[in-house]
Amino acid sequence: MNENSQQARKIHLAEQPVAVVRERVPMDSLTSFFDRAFGTVMAAVQRQGASPAGPPFALYHGMPGDTVDVEAGFPVAGNFHGTGEVASGALPDTDAFEAIHTGPYGTLGTTYNAIREHMEAQGAAPGEVMWEYYLTDPQKQPDPATWQTRVVWPVA
Repeated sequence: MNENSQQARKIHLAEQPVAVVRERVPMDSLTSFFDRAFGTVMAAVQRQGASPAGPPFALYHGMPGDTVDVEAGFPVAGNFHGTGEVASGALPDTDAFEAIHTGPYGTLGTTYNAIREHMEAQGAAPGEVMWEYYLTDPQKQPDPATWQTRVVWPVA
């Protein structure tokens, strides 16, 4: 675990309504997908009079390979009903482990490894999905060394 990552800790999360765009995306196209998805979701949520209830996030279905099955969007407050491209859903009520990653997105693997090790040390197995909350806006904080990402990995 590098000095830029907070120690992983066990948490319990309540179900959280979300609005997302879900696609299978090549790993090298994630940034453009996120830009498009976050903008599309924000517009759809605001059109319906709902509002974001937290930072943007991405939920990964399974471990990424050349491509990844990913949902990107926002937790929402208020009534939101899915539209053509934007689905309504929920992050699950679950036990999970989390850590705050500080640094560029390319080094997130170190935080995932630390969470997995901490989880296994406590006798838990990692679940099939995991998600990241993007706490820093790269357009406002251009230095990747300062970026903060909250990584949440539910137990199986």
